[in-house]
Amino acid sequence: MVKGSIVSELATVEAIHLRAGEVSLVLQVVEGAVPRIAFWGPELPDLTPDTLLTLCDAQWPPLQDADGIDGSMCPGIIPLASDGWMGRPGLVGRRAMGKGWAPRLRTSSVTTDSGHFVTTEGKRYEGQTKQGSRVVLGGTGVITFHLLDEEVGLFVDLDVEMLPSGMMRMKATLINTDDVADYELDELALMVPIPLEADEILDFAGRWGRERDPQRSPVRAGCHLREGRRGRTGFDAPGTMFCGEQGFSFAHGRLWALHVAHSGNVRSWVERMATGVQVIGGGELLMPGEISLKPGESYASPWIYVQTANGLDAAARCLHSWERSLASHPSAMRPVALNVWEAVYFTHDLDTLKSLADKAAQIGIERYIVDDGWFLGRRDERRALGDWTVDPDVWPEGLHPLIKHVRSLGMQFGLWFEPEMISGDSNLAREHPEWIMRARNDALPIEKRFQQVLNLAIPEAWEHVRTQIDAIISEYQIDYIKWDHNRDLIDAGDTRYGGQAGIHKQTAASYRLIDRLREDHPGLEIESCSSGGSRIDLEMVQHVQRFWLSDCIDPVERQSIQRWSSQVLAPELMGTHVASERSHTTGRVADLSYRLGTAIWGHMGFETNLLDVDDEELKIMSQWVSFYKENREFLLTGDIVRRSIADGSLWLHGVVASDQSRAIYGMSCVSRSPMAPRGLIMLPGLRAGTRYRVLPVLIGDGPRGLILPKWGNGIVMDGSALTRSGIHTPMILPDQMMLIDVQEID
Repeated sequence: MVKGSIVSELATVEAIHLRAGEVSLVLQVVEGAVPRIAFWGPELPDLTPDTLLTLCDAQWPPLQDADGIDGSMCPGIIPLASDGWMGRPGLVGRRAMGKGWAPRLRTSSVTTDSGHFVTTEGKRYEGQTKQGSRVVLGGTGVITFHLLDEEVGLFVDLDVEMLPSGMMRMKATLINTDDVADYELDELALMVPIPLEADEILDFAGRWGRERDPQRSPVRAGCHLREGRRGRTGFDAPGTMFCGEQGFSFAHGRLWALHVAHSGNVRSWVERMATGVQVIGGGELLMPGEISLKPGESYASPWIYVQTANGLDAAARCLHSWERSLASHPSAMRPVALNVWEAVYFTHDLDTLKSLADKAAQIGIERYIVDDGWFLGRRDERRALGDWTVDPDVWPEGLHPLIKHVRSLGMQFGLWFEPEMISGDSNLAREHPEWIMRARNDALPIEKRFQQVLNLAIPEAWEHVRTQIDAIISEYQIDYIKWDHNRDLIDAGDTRYGGQAGIHKQTAASYRLIDRLREDHPGLEIESCSSGGSRIDLEMVQHVQRFWLSDCIDPVERQSIQRWSSQVLAPELMGTHVASERSHTTGRVADLSYRLGTAIWGHMGFETNLLDVDDEELKIMSQWVSFYKENREFLLTGDIVRRSIADGSLWLHGVVASDQSRAIYGMSCVSRSPMAPRGLIMLPGLRAGTRYRVLPVLIGDGPRGLILPKWGNGIVMDGSALTRSGIHTPMILPDQMMLIDVQEID
């Protein structure tokens, strides 16, 4: 159970200081208790061993609380009542007859996965050391605390990792060490302290077509708790929960944030105690009886990611840096895509689809995607999920004629699947009704989207789906899969165990299936879609290469959806498409330039029925696609900046090169204002002392009704003047966007 090389026994290590990305994390090992975080915030440079121990001591409250009760209220990373914590507990479970419900974990040893730390015995790995100081001074890496409750029969590996970007993540693995008795686990959650200056919460709500809608609230005494019970991340998921100084914004205000990286049920919270202690925590939300550990069995919590930064932009850039370091992360040279769904829906006709491909090639599209409706018996959304073979009635020669035509035009080919679902009216359901998830023997769960959930935790079901999808990929050399997931998991039980809750196992099986297909087909890209953006989280980020943000592509709605999705996703992971003139979800009519200008800030694509677009509009589309291709590597590798201008009726979204040599900004008018024009706009992220040329980017006729100030002919200004004084806003109408290109000059 002890992994890695032993750094020290408990009696030797008392404090550990990790730092990276201008962030410090001080961990304290307390004898007889769970390790705690003594400090987490802006970097504390050059702490000596003695001052580090003093810092830890200074964090402890009086030995008696206001009620005169002896003991401390400094909770550990896994908060327990046995450590004096009276808030939400981190470990909840029991054995038969309610025994073992009050765990008391103690740190038995501390290990590391590498040699990047220093012990007090004088062993020098990296950093500083002082004989007998009982501290560890190091940089990044994984520290594992091994926790034990011998009486209850529990062992926990608690991993704490400081990432090079300055983001920190934590995970706990619980092992039932009893020789005989099972352990029923209800919750294993992790928590970090935050200062009382963090007095405002930002998290997110939403619904279908309106994902990641921001909401703010003050921190009050008690617990601000968000729970997701949908079996998927959810439209209404809080996403990353932020807690910061009142009024913290994109550019300013110290904030602390937590994200539970899991695609099933989760909970997260901010809690303020009457004792003056404030924490932010989270973990997987386990259904009753979902995790029952037999002797020797273990449960691993999701990774919990936490950040502290000055402003939301800094937090986003830190996260994007980590995402771009992942082995699964895609190249920035993202191919411009066309998805044919809004053009044809379920009506698949070879000649029509070939004509769409011709139009796509004409404007420079590089990836062509056939959505729902290609497989056996699929004429509408009421049937056939699970029967993943090409329908011979619609495709008598298979997909070969279409794919051959698409590839002759120089485009990749992608295909839609919904592997985790099953239609009641399908061959698979008739052959294997026991593969449908249910909690009761006498009734199926209520249908949503005319479908049920296929239990991928059943090995035979998992293999059936894998084999069918593998056969399609192999026969047609599919480049890309749009992986959909169109319903919540309601009463999602496993029939093999009398309907026992199975969401945890289903989520893990989905990850395994995605990973296996990509392992068997190198170069295959997979997009996560879940009725739009209902499964976006930092665990799924490590398995797929793209996310469909929302089924709503109305550019007015997408301005907000993309703005806040970029808080958790790097731009190259975001599917940002050009909508039809009249939105299929809102009915709103939007100008072509606004639709195109909104789509360039991620992985650009089209949903528009190109057969209904006239030659002049096709020409403008082609010009925007060319602009995107010329600039996509820059747009999808730079640092994002976001601002609200004047009274908030103008939004600025920009990308700045890491060396600050260039920036492209988009200024969007999201509402009317009593002011016209709206004063000065500062351009953030530029370098003082550097001269920049500032030019508007006008493609086609430019945005309707635009009147440029004097600088519209091009000006040269110093970076400090652009960021501190700025340039005057143009006259711009609602639902219009203009681009500003800023480049360093010699």
